[in-house]
Parts: sequence; structure tokens; C-alpha cells
Amino acid sequence: MSHGRTLPAVSVIVATHNPDATRLTSAMDGLRRQTLPPSEWELLIVDNASQPRIEAGDIDLTWHGNAKLISEPHLGLTAARRTGLAESAGDVIVLVDDDNVLAKDYLQQALCILQSHTTFGAIGGRSVGKFDAPLKHWHGEFLDLLAVRDLGDHIITSDDIHEPYPRCAPIGAGMVLRRQAILDWLTENPDRLPPDRQGRQLTSGGDNDIVLSVLKRGWTVAYRPELTLTHLIPRSRLTARYLGRLNYAIQRSWVEVLARHERCPWRRIPRWTLPLRAARAALRRKVGSGSAAFIRWCGDCGRFAAQASLPPS
Repeated sequence: MSHGRTLPAVSVIVATHNPDATRLTSAMDGLRRQTLPPSEWELLIVDNASQPRIEAGDIDLTWHGNAKLISEPHLGLTAARRTGLAESAGDVIVLVDDDNVLAKDYLQQALCILQSHTTFGAIGGRSVGKFDAPLKHWHGEFLDLLAVRDLGDHIITSDDIHEPYPRCAPIGAGMVLRRQAILDWLTENPDRLPPDRQGRQLTSGGDNDIVLSVLKRGWTVAYRPELTLTHLIPRSRLTARYLGRLNYAIQRSWVEVLARHERCPWRRIPRWTLPLRAARAALRRKVGSGSAAFIRWCGDCGRFAAQASLPPS
């Protein structure tokens, strides 16, 4: 009697573009230390248009019997994730960035939580930053821009709060998804999806779009503090210039994603008003007073740009 291949319970998808070798190795070491036996999960690494292309010998996957390197030539985080999802087989999906080091019980905890809570469609936990340079006093306000977050020691679910977008919603780093909850998102026309990270561009919104799609299908999202990962942050991402660019892109993408899901509280504004609005915001924020004021102002300008691009009511 022949036996069919046992499908993995968990699929881990690592999307990467021109990865830093040291951080990627740390991410792989974190996966290698997982307490969930490799026989119960698969590892899919999606090379998203890296230059040069990542070859099979560039990453040591000999320790895992069910690992695969996939190429996705279309640049963009969303394209890479969708390719990984299309190739995956697990009912539980874990999205891991190439600079994330999962706690050793992350996959075990993720599987247990979704098996025990059948209404959960997407969950996430703590993302602890490990920084290549000392933080300055003003950095704390902007750590969430860098996907560093800790909501405390208690479980929070979207059933407990009433917000257009629940703060307990998972971020992309370490996001755990139930396959059934993202079926609509997977079948969405990719041309209609909001832009996400694309190479050096800091566009964002893909994580939010996934969460809103999950919520639209009636699933619950949750923060689970037992899920912990370390996010490796290089010195280059701690400059005011980089964080300003990042805040601009995130705020612009945020408005666009909310509009796509008919949850946008902001109205369309005439494009000709952008210079005046930016100037007034600069005065209000006192841009010359320091890095924090500059980064806040960049976020204002990103939102204004998005409002000017909204479709007519």
C-alpha cells in the first residue's frame, strides 16, 4: 500500500531582496533552532529580483528536509509573498523577513494558537529591536515605523476593541496567517493590490491590506505576547533622513489602503494646495527644531500627497 506525502502543518515564507548576508544568516539560524520538528513545517525562501540572483549554494538549507528556494522576478514584497503562498502547502502561514530572528518556540506557539482558537485569522506578537547603533532620545517615538513593537504581556484581540484598524493587528514581521482567512486576498487581481516595498522604494501597506482582508471575511486578529522575534536594525535605518522618507511612504500608503477598503476618514484635497499645506505643516511642526519634528512633518506630507490622489467622492 502506498502512502501519500504528509503535508506540512506550517509554511514559513521568507521574502528577500538583495539581502545582507549576516542578517540573513541570523534569520536562518533562528529558524534552524525551532522546537517544532522540521518534519512539521516547510521553508520557502523567495528571491525577489536580487542582483545578483541568489543561487542554491548561497544559503545552507541542508539542515531542513523540506526547504525550497524560489525565484520571483517581479520586484515587490507583495509579489514575493504571493508567489511563496502559491507554492506553500501548510494551513498555517508564517511570514518572516530576512532580518527577523524568531524565538525558538515561535512556530510551535503559532501552530498551537491557531489550532486552539478557530476564529483567529491573523496573529502576531512582540518584535524586539536589536540596533547596530545607540538610539537617541527621539527614536522611541518612531520605532513602530521600523516594525519594532511590544504591546505588553496581555492578549489583545480585535473583538475587544472597536477601531477602524485594530492596534493589536499583526505587523508583517512574523505575521501568522490561517490559509482559509486569506483566500480572498490570494485570488485578488494583483494589479488592484496596493503597492508595497519595492527595492529601495519605501512604499508600504501590504501588511495592512492583508489584515483588512482578513477582517472583512469575519475573522479575528490578535496580539499574542508569547510570539517573540528579534528585528535586526542596521545603522542606516536610524537616521532622521531615512525615517523621514519612511514616514512619508507609510503615511501615504496608509491612506491609500484605507481608501481601498472604504475606511478612509480623510477627504480628497486639490493637488494645487500641497505646497501651501506642506508649508503650514512645517510651521506647525517647527521643522527646524530637531529630527523628531522633521520626521513628523514628512508623515504629514505623505498623507497630503495621498489625499490629493484619492478618487473623487
